[in-house]
Amino acid sequence: MAGDGRVRVSERRSTGPPVTARPYCGPVPAPDVDVDELLALARSVAEAAGALLLDGAHRRRTEVGTKTSPTDMVTEMDRASEALVVEGLLRARPDDGVLGEEGSARPGTSGVRWVVDPLDGTTNYLYGFPAWAVSVAAESDGEVVAAVVADPSHGEVFTATRGGGASCNGRPVVIEAGPALATALVGTGFSYESGRRARQAAVLAEVLPRVRDVRRAGAAALDLCWVAAGRLDAFYERGLQPWDLAAGALVANEAGARAGDLAGGPPSTAFALAAAPTLFDPLCTLLGDAGAADA
Repeated sequence: MAGDGRVRVSERRSTGPPVTARPYCGPVPAPDVDVDELLALARSVAEAAGALLLDGAHRRRTEVGTKTSPTDMVTEMDRASEALVVEGLLRARPDDGVLGEEGSARPGTSGVRWVVDPLDGTTNYLYGFPAWAVSVAAESDGEVVAAVVADPSHGEVFTATRGGGASCNGRPVVIEAGPALATALVGTGFSYESGRRARQAAVLAEVLPRVRDVRRAGAAALDLCWVAAGRLDAFYERGLQPWDLAAGALVANEAGARAGDLAGGPPSTAFALAAAPTLFDPLCTLLGDAGAADA
């Protein structure tokens, strides 16, 4: 346990187009959903994709393109990772739906849908910056019930089930109350669009003097897991996509983080804030006053 009272992960190692907002918090899944089975499958495919990406990390890229802006990168490795994950999921559960960042989309008929980010932190991956992950979440009737975020660079796998807690490499991670706003380490992320980045910089200028410091790692799924692990006291970002948010938000929530938007609702693709419980309200107020909801 750390000196500030937070339980940390032991043996810590140094780490499409816009969609309609939707929440990722909800009730414990119906008893007919085998959440442990979903978690085991998610972990299997996420770890396999992580191994693929790690093996290819230092090879010369054969395909580098952009999506929504010149700074929104995609490579052949993103697509290969997604193909591996989706193939593994559908081989095991052919009636499930899938939503993947690189274009995989099918409705399914089972009531279960997989939300996949095959390489969260593509720019980091391209630059050899060790903050990228594979994120796989299982939804049951629209609610995320099982989540895996695999961080191959640091040999860590974060997992969670709704109502079952969160773990890193099989060891529980638990958030306690948290620090005061003035001593909080806060993570954030920025848009790919230059005009929005300027507005977000203005928000950051209001936040930075009021907290201990700010970190921007560039991989939201990891940021949310690092809140769970106590490496960040809070994380916020506007405009995340479902695949950025689904798995990491459940990990943070199940570790004890309070998660929501700036208007009293659940975290969503419009705005997501996850923080240690006593930090949530003062940080939410600060972000609201700084105009983060519109940045």
